[in-house]
Amino acid sequence: MNKNEKFVIAINRELGSGGRTVGLKLAEKFGVPFYDKALIKNLQEKYHLSVEEIENLKGRSHSWWADFKRIVGIGEALHDAKFYVTKVGAEPELLTTDEMFKAETEILKGIAEAESCVVAGRSGFHVFRNHPNHLNILIQASMPFRIERVARKQNMSPEEARKTIEKVDKMRENYINKYTGNSRYDTHNYDLVISADGKTEDEIVDLIMKFIG
Repeated sequence: MNKNEKFVIAINRELGSGGRTVGLKLAEKFGVPFYDKALIKNLQEKYHLSVEEIENLKGRSHSWWADFKRIVGIGEALHDAKFYVTKVGAEPELLTTDEMFKAETEILKGIAEAESCVVAGRSGFHVFRNHPNHLNILIQASMPFRIERVARKQNMSPEEARKTIEKVDKMRENYINKYTGNSRYDTHNYDLVISADGKTEDEIVDLIMKFIG
């Protein structure tokens, strides 16, 4: 990935690995927006964006994403990456239709065409696989590490945290299998795979920055 040209960094992460925080910090390092899949899904649902509507927006303006951000009020705080983060623990469980997936994919592609960004989401490695300047990252962690973090962050018991992790793991893997025909655990999908065990988020960011060079 060439950091001196328009780029997209896609982060896939296990719940409890700290991957979302790493993505946020990485975006802040580069001074670019951070988006997560939940936000894109909410945008698509709130504004009923279909593939056809997105194509029409693109056809009317080369800077359609910038125009869209101004219209919906998310273009006023590009310096504040936290603006793009949904609440902790947010994991949309609404059924995703094929049309919704296609629309979300077009939105994500449009973002990456318009600006450099960091995106945390379940299918980023697939959506951006043909982007000319992308970096796909997977952040994992051991189950004890994940349980401790989720329990602490979401005020759960260890058993509740384990059940939540197992539920989200299954949901995310089913999503990936259905819409990409692949597994999110297949390391061939990524340029860099990192274990969060024994590392702080800042240390992981430093590792990524060194990898990019």
